[in-house]
Amino acid sequence: MGEGNTAAGGGRPVGELVVGIVGGTGPQGRGLAVRWAASGQRVLLGSREADRAVEVAEQVAARAAQASGGAEVSVRGGSNDDVAGAADVVVVAVPFAGHAELLTGLAPALAGKVVVDCVVPMGWDELGAYVLDVPEGSVTQQAAALLPDSHVVGAFHHLSAVSLEDLSHPTLEGDVMVVGDDRASMDLVQALAGQLPGLRGVYAGRLRNARQVEALTINLVSVNRRYKTHAGVRVTGV
Repeated sequence: MGEGNTAAGGGRPVGELVVGIVGGTGPQGRGLAVRWAASGQRVLLGSREADRAVEVAEQVAARAAQASGGAEVSVRGGSNDDVAGAADVVVVAVPFAGHAELLTGLAPALAGKVVVDCVVPMGWDELGAYVLDVPEGSVTQQAAALLPDSHVVGAFHHLSAVSLEDLSHPTLEGDVMVVGDDRASMDLVQALAGQLPGLRGVYAGRLRNARQVEALTINLVSVNRRYKTHAGVRVTGV
């Protein structure tokens, strides 16, 4: 999917939308940002510390420009609040421990917007990674409960942050499983996935199915640790 796709963006091509990433200075946020920026998407990086976001945004912009052969890129940094208010669509990429508190504070700024949650409820012990219980059923459902005036979609859980940031491989491999209850919002997120070279967005069910999608990330972490790789997901026959 490319810039010709329109979905939940006021009729604008998805390539013209400004994508904000709250918690954008972490590995997943940086990885998504540099890939989108290199493909021509305008990106805003958010953090609790605006100065830190500005610093990381400058680094991401430089890497994205190099990867795109010197083409002009657009990456700016600011506070999570500023990014949530200024972006057309917002990706949530914070640790699960801070998820509920962050979204509670950002709810007014995110009203009416498509919010993409890629947070995984993951814990660690001596046996490795495991899934944490979420009272709402999943992190994405928690986001929907905290953001009743937003269009919440779950996606991008299974993308390796290491692979996203490794621009020596210009094309990624895999699919992005997308869950949600609003068709137009899901179309937009699938189109955003298609802006990442080598990826496509695949419909994976209603929001109530987010729990399985999030939990599958734990299996991938286990695969990666055993085989020393950065595995993803590919849906066949679609």
